[in-house]
Amino acid sequence: MTRGRTLAVDAADALAGAFLAGEWDPPAMARRAQRALGDRRGWTLELARVVRAGFPERPADRPRELAGFIGRCEVFHRAVQDPDRPMRVRVWMAPPTEMGPARWPVAPLPDVAALATWLGVTVDHLAWFADRRSLERHVDDERLRHYRRRWLAKPDGTARLLEAPKEELKDLQRQVLHQILDRIPAHDAAHGFRPNRSVRTSAAVHRGQEVVVRLDLEAFFTSVDVGRVYGIFRLAGYPEPVAHTLAALCVTVTPGAVLRSAPPVPDSLVDARRRLLHRLRSPHLAQGSPTSPALANLVAFRLDRRLAGLAAALDARYTRYADDLVLSGGRNLVRSAGPILHLVERIARSEGFTVHDRKTRVLTSAQRQRITGLVVNGGVNVARPDYDRLRAVLHDAALHGPEAANREGHPDFQAHLQGRVAWVGAGNPGRAHKLARAFAAIDWDA
Repeated sequence: MTRGRTLAVDAADALAGAFLAGEWDPPAMARRAQRALGDRRGWTLELARVVRAGFPERPADRPRELAGFIGRCEVFHRAVQDPDRPMRVRVWMAPPTEMGPARWPVAPLPDVAALATWLGVTVDHLAWFADRRSLERHVDDERLRHYRRRWLAKPDGTARLLEAPKEELKDLQRQVLHQILDRIPAHDAAHGFRPNRSVRTSAAVHRGQEVVVRLDLEAFFTSVDVGRVYGIFRLAGYPEPVAHTLAALCVTVTPGAVLRSAPPVPDSLVDARRRLLHRLRSPHLAQGSPTSPALANLVAFRLDRRLAGLAAALDARYTRYADDLVLSGGRNLVRSAGPILHLVERIARSEGFTVHDRKTRVLTSAQRQRITGLVVNGGVNVARPDYDRLRAVLHDAALHGPEAANREGHPDFQAHLQGRVAWVGAGNPGRAHKLARAFAAIDWDA
C-alpha cells in the first residue's frame, strides 16, 4: 500500500470515528471532523451532508462500513488530493459501538470490552484467544498454540484433520455456542447437531420413496471461511468489531508444519487433497471445535433453502445431515435425476461448497436405500449386516468375556455397547428385545 493510500485510509477511519462520536447532525458532524483533521474548510460540512443522506440513521454498529463509504465519496477524494493542504489526522475519536437490529434473543454485546467481560477474560486475553498476531499459523511450539491437531485416515483413502481447541478456548467457544449460536435457528431441512434431530429423523423423511438421491459435500467445515462466519454474527446484530472478534474466536489457520505432514493419497485423490490444504491455509471452521457444527448449519441456510425449494418443485423431499444431502421422491425425481444432480452441484458451488462427486448415489426402491447408515426402503432400520455384526459381538462378549470381545479397544466398552444396542434396536421392537437379552447375558464383573 502506498503512503498516499495509507493516509487516505487513516483519514477515512478518523472521519468515521468523528462523525459517530456525537450528534448525528451535519453541522455537529462537520465540527468534529474539523477537529479530527485540523482542517476548517467547508468540505467537511459537504461531506457530512452526503454521509447523513447515505445513512439516515447513525450506523453505530458499522464504523468500518461508514469509513468505506467515506473513502468512496467524491468530496473526500477532492480533499485528499489537494496538494496545497495535505491531510493529516490530528485527533482520533473512538466512540463505543452499539448493537444493531437483533433478530434473535442473543447475548447483547455492544463493544469488544463488553464481549471480554461477558467471556470472563481481559481485553488483552481476548485478543490472544482471537489470535490477533497470527501466532497459530507461525509458531512451532505447540504449547503456544490454541489447537491440538492430528490427521485421521478415512476409508476412501483421504485424510481428515482433527483440530481440537485446548480447554480455555473451548470453554469460550461453548459459551458462544450456548448463548449466541443456539439461539439462531437453522433451516428446517438441517437435521445434524440440533436438539430433537438426528440421523433417524433425517432418514425417516425419505422412507418408502421410489428413488433416493444421496450427495456428499467435500470438506464441509473447512469450506466455511471466516468471512461467512463474520456474516452470521453481523446478522445476529453484533457491531463490526464484536463480530470480527467472535468470528476470530471460532476459526483457525492450520500451521505449515501440520500441512506438510498431511498423509499421501492415491493419484485419483490428489486434486481433493490440494483443495483441502488450500482451505486449511486460510481461516476456517475447525473440525473439533464446539462452535463449528452450529456455524456450518447457519452458513448452509441459503443452500438448504434453495435445495428445499428445488425439491418442492419436483414434489420431492430434501434433508441435510452435516455434509450429507438427500433428495427423495417419485416420478418427477426419477425422470430428472441426471439434470438434478448437475443443478445441485451448481447450487452448492454458488453457495461456497463442493459436491464430492465420487460419493453421489442414485438409489431406486429395488436397491438398498441407505442414508447415514440407515435403510429406508420400508421403515427406518440399521442394515441387516450391521445388526448381525453387533449380535456377534454381544455373543462373543457373553461367551468369552468383554475384554476378549473388545477388539477395537474402546475405553468404556460397556457404554459403547449400550449405545450400539440402543441405536440398532431403535425403531424395531423385535431387534431391540433380542439385543437387550444378549447384552444382559454379558458378565461385566468377569
